[in-house]
Amino acid sequence: MEGLFAILLLLVLMGLGVPIAWSFAGVLAYLAFVYDANFNTLMMQGFRSVDSVILIALPLFVLTGYLMQSGGIATRLVVFIETLVGRRRGGMGASLVLASGIFGAIAGTATAAVASIGTIMVGPLEQRGYPRGYSSALLGISSLLGILIPPSITMILFAVVTRQSVAALFAATVGPALLLIIGLILVNRFACGRLFQEVAGQESLTGAKPVTRTRASLNAFPALCLPVIILGGIYGGVFTPTEAAAVAAFAAIVIGFLVYRDQSLRSFYRSVIAASETTGSIILILLFSFMIGRILAAERVPQELTELITLLISDPLLILITVNIFLILAGAMLDDVSVTVVIAPLFLPLMVQTGVDPVHYAAIVACSVVIGANSPPVAPILYMACRIGRVSIHKTFSPALMLIAVVGIPVMLITTFVPELSLFLPRQLGFIR
Repeated sequence: MEGLFAILLLLVLMGLGVPIAWSFAGVLAYLAFVYDANFNTLMMQGFRSVDSVILIALPLFVLTGYLMQSGGIATRLVVFIETLVGRRRGGMGASLVLASGIFGAIAGTATAAVASIGTIMVGPLEQRGYPRGYSSALLGISSLLGILIPPSITMILFAVVTRQSVAALFAATVGPALLLIIGLILVNRFACGRLFQEVAGQESLTGAKPVTRTRASLNAFPALCLPVIILGGIYGGVFTPTEAAAVAAFAAIVIGFLVYRDQSLRSFYRSVIAASETTGSIILILLFSFMIGRILAAERVPQELTELITLLISDPLLILITVNIFLILAGAMLDDVSVTVVIAPLFLPLMVQTGVDPVHYAAIVACSVVIGANSPPVAPILYMACRIGRVSIHKTFSPALMLIAVVGIPVMLITTFVPELSLFLPRQLGFIR
């Protein structure tokens, strides 16, 4: 009961506008009071958990995302993809989806993808006949490909709190990511000509004259090398995910300053400050969540939750459906970090008891975050997409819910009930048996 009240308290504090990190601090204070926890011990355990080499990757990938935005990398990627698919029916929407996917394969974050890709594409999409509400909704759900396509900051956090292999979790979400990309492109193609009319345009998405495919490819080549270097290095055993983050940040600096020369000292400074603020907030949330997790584990809350659900529901299929529904509802009310580091680990013992591999469960959690981050009432990514797209949230809810219902939820269900979609690649790479 205290655990459920703690979740309710977290929702109330966030609803009142308390910053997320300090909402977690309020929940921690409540649980420490109720269970008479020793704060000295909790602080030591919390700092020991945060003192992780894996977490060094977090600020580096966040910084990479901001550097891609300010260093001209995102712009070249968009132009390159536009030359490949932009002239086909539904091509401009497909360009947005593919650009978000490639961006996610470098930076591993959704917020930077929304800001970078959205700033470039939403306005020109409107000129091509795409309603701003629809474009913003497509941007919101496409940007979450950064959570599914490795490297993923969300999977790094999940690996830290559940003590799983980061590389295995990276590989587990590739299959769901490809399904989401295909689904979004197909639905967007169907929407063109039915929900709206796509019109031809003479200018590229950057506002300049259209460039040839060869020139666009040459311009984007340094940026396209980044995901190859990052993922090839990780899965080729050349370097760890943390070292890959350092390589990505260094490469983004070199490309921005020396290759594209769009990066300036002023924009670099702003990127470092923005990345520091984002990282500081996440680390605070992690610190408090680790301490909350210690209290809940000591009081056997996850085990009691497992016993309660198995007592009420005996069918493993119904248990999986119940957990799916709860994760989606939690994602609709909480931010992605909260779901990943607090809510999801509570169900891990239940999933293991049901026969679900922890790596498979991580892919299920990632899909739930994609849905929840674009679902009202909280929908943090969708609200950000609306701000970037300069459109009312009310005009975005309907297309967003349509994309979630037609693409997001089916991808999550397939991921849940077809374990090989998530386990095949980690098994082939030798991360699991």
